[in-house]
Amino acid sequence: MKNITVVLLLMTIIGTIGAVDTESYQFIDHLLSLAGPGMPEIYEDGVIFTAPSSYRRVGIAFAHEGFAKVYWFRKVLVPPDAPTGSDSSKKKGPILYRDSGLLFHVYTVPEGIQELEYRMVIDGLWTTDPANPRYRVDASGMAHSMLSVPVLKKAPSTFDAPPGSLSFTYNGPPGETITVAGSFNGWDPFMYPLQELTPGAYSLTLPLPPGVYQYVFFYQGRRILDPHNHNRVYTKDRTSVSEAIVR
Repeated sequence: MKNITVVLLLMTIIGTIGAVDTESYQFIDHLLSLAGPGMPEIYEDGVIFTAPSSYRRVGIAFAHEGFAKVYWFRKVLVPPDAPTGSDSSKKKGPILYRDSGLLFHVYTVPEGIQELEYRMVIDGLWTTDPANPRYRVDASGMAHSMLSVPVLKKAPSTFDAPPGSLSFTYNGPPGETITVAGSFNGWDPFMYPLQELTPGAYSLTLPLPPGVYQYVFFYQGRRILDPHNHNRVYTKDRTSVSEAIVR
């Protein structure tokens, strides 16, 4: 229950940023696994930038965008440790979430960019990234942080499927049971299990007539939105589902 609480909290705080699905369980688990602020980290087709939450406000801007747009970092909040003792079940009232000590921003790297040149604005002052020792000084004497970016693997997509079908992919712990249910099977959570092609990588391709379909994954009894599909809608019962079109 504690993990689910963290997930729901983070979903309300961070939303979706760029192509990396920051609402996915995989991303949230990875974010919570970070020991603290550090060097920028490659994640899927993006980069995670972090900073201490002791700063009041942190932003980042990139040279290939002419430093014209500032992306502001967000704070990660987590619930306090569950109370212990015989009186713990009697405690009532709102849960007070605590500061994890981490600010972050996820930037999706544009295709063809092999080196990011950027500056940060920390509490109103422009500076290089304190966590990144690499920088260069331009002709005007301004220092810019530098980060080499490898050729990033494109995250799989529900739309990467032959015509007349949908391909569902999910990454998680190995040896689990992942199923998909949707408007194409009456929302039956048991009918279509994904196959584990390699440890932790699950996939299933379904032939479907042309049309619009809504669906979710089921994992350990939880409904999970497709982390590789950012098209989402609300159903009549006010639940969020993934949506895809077969042409």
